[in-house]
Amino acid sequence: MAGHSKWANIQHRKGRQDAKRGKIFTKLIKEITVAAKMGGSDISANPRLRLAVDKAKGESVPKDTIDNAIKRGTGQLDGVVYEEARYEGYGIAGAAVMVDCLTDNKIRTVADVRHAFSKYGGNMGTDGCVAFQFKHCGQLLFAPGTNEDALMDAALEAGADDVITNEDDSLEVITGPWEFTAVKEALEAAGFKAEFGEVSMKAQNETELSGDDAVRMQKLLDALETLDDVQEVYTSAVLDEA
Repeated sequence: MAGHSKWANIQHRKGRQDAKRGKIFTKLIKEITVAAKMGGSDISANPRLRLAVDKAKGESVPKDTIDNAIKRGTGQLDGVVYEEARYEGYGIAGAAVMVDCLTDNKIRTVADVRHAFSKYGGNMGTDGCVAFQFKHCGQLLFAPGTNEDALMDAALEAGADDVITNEDDSLEVITGPWEFTAVKEALEAAGFKAEFGEVSMKAQNETELSGDDAVRMQKLLDALETLDDVQEVYTSAVLDEA
């Protein structure tokens, strides 16, 4: 990405996520509940649940809270029944936006998402209008200065799909979504600790925005992320903070 620092952008995004920790517990608990409902309570046989539990532990969610969320998912405890919903659309300058939700009321959720798109300069589209622009995968980002050859050898041996060298010399390890945790643990055992890691929908092509366009796009993303039913917001937009 000419003129853009992937390292700085990821750090900025991580900082924004850290500032929203009040919602993180709720999102993690909902994801654990749905993962258990979809695939059962056995973490070793349910990669989605294992990923959700690992993420919750990383955010210091109490063990009892995690266990109760699993029990609600499997019906051992009463609780709200959530459905998955994905909404797609376009932001500023046509940047792709994909919004993943867990909701107990799809009518309310779609109205809220549509309102956020329209209020902040975006357009909600039809199912599938931008999903093809994203790849479901794990991403691990390593700081500039990391030994590229050694990381590549360790990553490929651990089962990673690819290692990308960004223009700012940061290194990005790409994994399958359900192989993320195993690759991360193998790299840590080999002495490589990622500065940032997540399972995400990675944009295959990015739209660089700067100035007023970047400000407007950030407002749209913030509006979507603050909705109660929204779990994740993915975009092809890369925002230049300069």
